[in-house]
Amino acid sequence: MNLDYRDGERLLTGSDEELFQEADTVREEWCGDAVHIRGIIEFSNVCSRNCRYCGLRRDNTALPRYTMSVEEIIAVASRAANAGVRTIVLQSGENDHEGAEPVSEIIDAIKRDCDVALTLCVGVRPTDFYKAWRDAGADRYLLKHETAVPALYERFHPDSRLDERLSGLARLRALGYQVGNGCIIGLPGQTPSDLAADIALTRQLDVDMAAFGPFVPHANTPLAGAAKTDLELPLRVVAVARLALGPVHIPATTAFDAIAPDGRERALRCGANVIMANLTPDRYRSLYDIYPSDRSANSLEWVKETVARTGRPLATDHGHSLKRAGKVSRCCELQKA
Repeated sequence: MNLDYRDGERLLTGSDEELFQEADTVREEWCGDAVHIRGIIEFSNVCSRNCRYCGLRRDNTALPRYTMSVEEIIAVASRAANAGVRTIVLQSGENDHEGAEPVSEIIDAIKRDCDVALTLCVGVRPTDFYKAWRDAGADRYLLKHETAVPALYERFHPDSRLDERLSGLARLRALGYQVGNGCIIGLPGQTPSDLAADIALTRQLDVDMAAFGPFVPHANTPLAGAAKTDLELPLRVVAVARLALGPVHIPATTAFDAIAPDGRERALRCGANVIMANLTPDRYRSLYDIYPSDRSANSLEWVKETVARTGRPLATDHGHSLKRAGKVSRCCELQKA
């Protein structure tokens, strides 16, 4: 589907039932019915950025900071792999004061010991960092553009630039990563036209995965008093993204459940084919406080139960790109949820 701004605005304000049904059909055609579980380890909440919506922002002095040890991370990854998780996501704040070596060590150990794909989500970093991590065995990198509208980006990101993130995506692709991006839905002042621009940019970037998450205000940020978006708009964005992007992995992000108890389940019915399980140890989980949510309700078993309610099977393959093997392939190794 070729999406322009007018098409995007129309789809984002049209009939929910028809849009969601069409998106679910397109998801089945491109991805099959299997749902991929990605296991997230939030290994550090140290961040050098001061994004106005994020609870990890460096000026949030009420938040105790932590960094997991290499041994802790490897132990968590090993347990998850033994439980059938085939993708580990290493996620942290954007820490300018740490070199490439600690993450390289973690990647190398996990890939040596576990049969998993490995995704990084640690922000904009120098090219030599990206290369070191790719050489160590990282398969994928998620670097969300957050908003494609320069004026909005500048308003909410006082110490970073949109062009830096887009450059980062290009550098990652050149190094052979499967890349992902995406946006925040419902930022103050954002319009349907802006969201259509986000989806159009994601299509232009030809990504392998695309993550669209709703805005949830955090009490210890400058946007504490902003309104939380309702569920319908983020679901529409996921659906339109599926129609526009086709063979791309689209997660039902954890933020969906922060605005509705069945948010992720509904996103899986509107075009999403991936769901996240939080593997972060309990003693750290509440400290990775990007936005308010019930972070205890995100275990591997809880996620499997969510998938089971959709009637769809769990994937048992690694869930690599649907478009980088020379042709689009379906996700075909299945396991009943």
